[in-house]
Amino acid sequence: MTKTAILVDGGFYRKRAKALWGEKSPEERAEELNRYVFRHILEKSDGKSERELYRIFYYDCPPVQRTVYHPLLKRNIDFGKAETYRWTLDFFDELKCKRKMALRMGKLSDVRPHFALDPEKVKRLCSGAIGVEDLDERDFHISFSQKGVDMRLGLDISSLAYEGIVSQIILVSGDSDFVPAAKIARRKGIDFILDPMGNSISSDLMEHVDGKESFTDRDPMDKPARKKHQK
Repeated sequence: MTKTAILVDGGFYRKRAKALWGEKSPEERAEELNRYVFRHILEKSDGKSERELYRIFYYDCPPVQRTVYHPLLKRNIDFGKAETYRWTLDFFDELKCKRKMALRMGKLSDVRPHFALDPEKVKRLCSGAIGVEDLDERDFHISFSQKGVDMRLGLDISSLAYEGIVSQIILVSGDSDFVPAAKIARRKGIDFILDPMGNSISSDLMEHVDGKESFTDRDPMDKPARKKHQK
């Protein structure tokens, strides 16, 4: 048996899952995540030995709770009263109830959250192709920084590798920031698998992992299908 730890970049998973399988309640999204990561154990595609789950590590940050001024709407928006705030907290509570699930929470940076304009709209605005009157609310997104999430993920990868707790790590993410941690794990003999959930990844990231494996052929809440092999 290959003892396997599954590490989930929470912000990446939630964004990608929403794009793949649409909006869901906190309970449904938490159950979906649980079923999705377990497909790596039950429907493995590496063609090697059976996998034994050590633990699922989920990394994320509390939702924005502050009041932020929207420059287009010209009014303050209280994110603490927004539906997404309550949804995110309920989602985290649901994950805490899942067996073998460990939450690793960072925190928001002290830098004040703000609304940022889509880069493409900035280009068109500066070139004169569009005017301010052509912008709408969807062209803006809330911008804030997380603290401690990447650090916790990197430390856990290093700890799992140096202490010999597992022989395989599966990382659900598409972020090349984790390359240094992946290199450390591989030097210690860890089989490091990346799951970008069907997203294309940079050659730099692919160079420093031992394989790629995704199970996005169906909604995890649907009935099981045949195994999908992806290398």
